[in-house]
Amino acid sequence: MKIFNKILFPVDFSDVSPKIVPWVLAMAAKFDAEVHVLFVARRLEYYSSVYVEYGTINDFQAGVVKGSQMKMEEFVTAHFRKHVQCKTKVDLGDAAEEILKYIDSEKIDLVIIGTHGRKKFEKLLFGSVADKVIKMSPIPVLSINPYRIPLSEADKVMTES
Repeated sequence: MKIFNKILFPVDFSDVSPKIVPWVLAMAAKFDAEVHVLFVARRLEYYSSVYVEYGTINDFQAGVVKGSQMKMEEFVTAHFRKHVQCKTKVDLGDAAEEILKYIDSEKIDLVIIGTHGRKKFEKLLFGSVADKVIKMSPIPVLSINPYRIPLSEADKVMTES
């Protein structure tokens, strides 16, 4: 049986993220694993071509990072305060690319990622970070659509194994 020592939980701070936490905690408890919570903010450099002062973009982006770090602290305090083996990181870039880089750099064993349950048209417009990670990840990825699986299933799945 595969042992998962490090679990990556990418978050976007939407209403989906807290719904995935019980699954992350259940898997972490099952394998006595370290949990890594990662948030990736989008880089704003591509707006520099539309007559916005570069300093303004950098200032705004720095504010996004600072605000994201504060949100991360709140999120982890609210959901992982009893799980002592928890590391956090806020990064800048393309979410899927940064998640894949983090997997490699931190030697992650398992990714648990939430999906938003978007319809095909919405995926076409917005893309899907989860889909990209699932397709490109060198390690197992557990994707959870919280709108399809009742939250109580997390406990049920973990107690049956």
